[in-house]
Amino acid sequence: MSGVLAADATLVGFARALRAAGVDASAERLQAFLRAVDVLGAEARTDVYWAGRLTLCGGRDDLERYERVFAAWFGPGPQPRAARRPAPRPRLRLATREGTGATPDTGGNAAPDAPPAAAAASPVEVLRHRDVAGLDPAQRQQLHRLLEAFALRGAARRTARRRPARRGPVDAHRTVRELLRHGGEPVRPRRHARAERPRRVVLLVDVSGSMAPYADALLRFAHAAVRGARAEAFTVGTRLTRVTRELAHRDPEVAMASVAQVVPDWRGGTRLGELLREFLDRWGQRGMARGAVVVLLSDGWERGDPRLLAAQMRRLHRLAYRVVWANPLKARPGYAPLAAGMAAALPSVDAFVEGHSLAALEHLAAVVRGAERA
Repeated sequence: MSGVLAADATLVGFARALRAAGVDASAERLQAFLRAVDVLGAEARTDVYWAGRLTLCGGRDDLERYERVFAAWFGPGPQPRAARRPAPRPRLRLATREGTGATPDTGGNAAPDAPPAAAAASPVEVLRHRDVAGLDPAQRQQLHRLLEAFALRGAARRTARRRPARRGPVDAHRTVRELLRHGGEPVRPRRHARAERPRRVVLLVDVSGSMAPYADALLRFAHAAVRGARAEAFTVGTRLTRVTRELAHRDPEVAMASVAQVVPDWRGGTRLGELLREFLDRWGQRGMARGAVVVLLSDGWERGDPRLLAAQMRRLHRLAYRVVWANPLKARPGYAPLAAGMAAALPSVDAFVEGHSLAALEHLAAVVRGAERA
């Protein structure tokens, strides 16, 4: 029974990672995925791959994201059909969920000594909840691969444009055109609804000395946001630096190297109030923060006047659609927002979440797109 629970926890974690990457892996799709794996058995990586691809992906756009997340969790998926060598048709056999039996026949698509799928992914499931500050170099590389698959979308907002829909007000123009096309014969009324588009996301990443163990992971999270959505990214420390252009590069290593060249205040102090005022004066008031989801990734340590930070946070809260603060220290036992900067900012924060691990960043992505509340 413990093996079944461990396998299910691993598969549920895989589905959460897909949602963080932008795949619409709904609860219904997750149930279908678990049933498919239960029938096929969780030992063969190829079976898990196809079970997930056929149940969790809703369209062609999801396939590339699915490939990236699956490779990070279970290793590379099966090769294209043209690259495979002919193999005898596999025989059907029973497989236990605990993975204690012999390795099932996968028709030549996986190595005979390949580990069971659940066992191969269990270190990743553990890694999801590990504090980023305590990872060794190998685990950091694995974390980087998982962050590459992230996608950050802002909460949806309705626009003035209309789109055809099954429900909603009657579209008089389209309905009349259909009547004319059918010679005046009765037709089903055409309907439309307001189109939706994601809101802009603005990320302010603290790169001061107290945030040094988390800055690299948070900037890679910002890289995934800038690469895949309407997003802007800034670093804050002793200076405010716009790094959207540097993070827009497709290769995360090139993007990180570019950011390192343009950010002059790595591991310095923190002047959140002054820099937030500068951001609002130069960019936010002109429209970048207006109606956007603004995410601050910081531990809240402030060297300046906390009253200035409180005033600028109130100003930001009036402009933004939603203000989210992710603090890596929030996950520590006994933590309370007693630091002067954090206590001053908290009344103007809509969602106060953790930011210390991959699972916390997945939750942050869900909060940003409005799928979860904090």
